[in-house]
Amino acid sequence: MGPSTGFKKINTAVFISGTGSNLKSLINFSKNKKSPINIKLILSNRQSAKGLRYSKIFKIKKKFINFKKKTIAEKKTLSVLKKNHINLICLAGFMKILSKNFLKNFDGKVINIHPSLLPKYKGLDTHKRVIKNNEKFSGCTVHFVNSRLDSGKIILQEKVKVKKNDTPKSLAKRILFKEHELYPRAILKIFNH
Repeated sequence: MGPSTGFKKINTAVFISGTGSNLKSLINFSKNKKSPINIKLILSNRQSAKGLRYSKIFKIKKKFINFKKKTIAEKKTLSVLKKNHINLICLAGFMKILSKNFLKNFDGKVINIHPSLLPKYKGLDTHKRVIKNNEKFSGCTVHFVNSRLDSGKIILQEKVKVKKNDTPKSLAKRILFKEHELYPRAILKIFNH
């Protein structure tokens, strides 16, 4: 990096389990000159995760790690992160909970995006639960990860109005659109750029 940029980009790994739409928006964001991150690794606990295709498209290293035996998987993951000098993990639809031990041993920051206004609606089936409870608003949250599910310190949130005729699918789609904006903004906020 030339002196004009003034900072070294943070080596980042994105953990996914699915389609990787947040991964794609983070990759696009990382290419921006003002972005503090450089995505060096895409890691998935599912070999069939559609999002892994972005590794080919954008020439980013990918790694599949089977999480059936969590302790072994986390050990492997830590060693891959170390090898690639990763200092930031962005969880983007990663369907495994990282242990306290993993978090303690990873020397960097771990953040996650969740499709609700935390602390409400932690866990799965968020949109279905929101609609069932006749909530007026839902949204998304980017937060630091600790060993309790969706409980870490909140970085940024974005509200989305729940419409009368919303289905879990239609609400999910509108919130996902907001997630793609919110995640980069939260990263800029953490690193004060």
